[in-house]
Amino acid sequence: MTRLASALRALAATAATLLAVTAAAPGASGATGTSGSAETAGTIGAADTSGVGSGSPTAGPTAPEQFVALRAVAPTIIHDIRYITPHNFMGEPVDGYQQPLCILTRPAAQALQRAQWKLLRQGYSLKVYDCYRPQRAVDHFVRWAKDLEDERMKPEFYPQVDKSRLFTDGYIAEKSGHSRGSTVDLTIVELPAKPTRPYVPGEKLVPCYAPQGERFRDNSVDMGTGYDCFDTLSHTDDPRVRGEQRANRQLLKNTLADVGFTNLPEEWWHFTHKPEVFPDTYFDFPVSWRSVVGH
Repeated sequence: MTRLASALRALAATAATLLAVTAAAPGASGATGTSGSAETAGTIGAADTSGVGSGSPTAGPTAPEQFVALRAVAPTIIHDIRYITPHNFMGEPVDGYQQPLCILTRPAAQALQRAQWKLLRQGYSLKVYDCYRPQRAVDHFVRWAKDLEDERMKPEFYPQVDKSRLFTDGYIAEKSGHSRGSTVDLTIVELPAKPTRPYVPGEKLVPCYAPQGERFRDNSVDMGTGYDCFDTLSHTDDPRVRGEQRANRQLLKNTLADVGFTNLPEEWWHFTHKPEVFPDTYFDFPVSWRSVVGH
């Protein structure tokens, strides 16, 4: 059996378990209301919803035809959509995430499929944390950031950052490239993949920059910090990150660069496929299969 065939078999063997864990995660079913941090929106102005079709009154807006569900294009990529669960920097499901789904523009999804095939040959798989992000989710982030009393997730996600500085330091912004559909937060998982243990609301939190064996038990390779870690150690090329952790970051960065993705230097997990299909448009359709049905 070839290494690729072995990787595919290992991935298939873990897929059912991973899907079951995702589906069972708190808030994963019927959430109406989460790497995480949003890059600065630059000079782009107010949100533009041109190109968003109207669904039924109860369904809300739907996505343009250029958007697809990643599962339809690259079914072997693992999903761990954090913002539909309470395990994120806010501690609650995020507005606009109705199903644990990754939605992207078609070119971005197809590029991830090419990257996935490269990694499968090496015994790894991609895992996505967040993809398209509705503007209503970004608005939810902004409301939370302005509530300086709510620091329930501070011990894990921003233990060394004063919440009053989240806007100034660029961790939260009023616009996010995720809302344009070509940006994704992701990591690498060694195969055969182990399921990520369920997060239990109220459990003791450990800093996201703690050693891998101490912080929240994610099934990804060691990247030096957890996902959505508001800390300078999350900077992709931070010189303090060395050895295996640095090699893992470079593997992710180089693999995605080869298929057209550019990394945000402040977040090792954050990549945008260029050229963007919608470089100036911020969408607000919900993250659900209904939004991309028939695409």
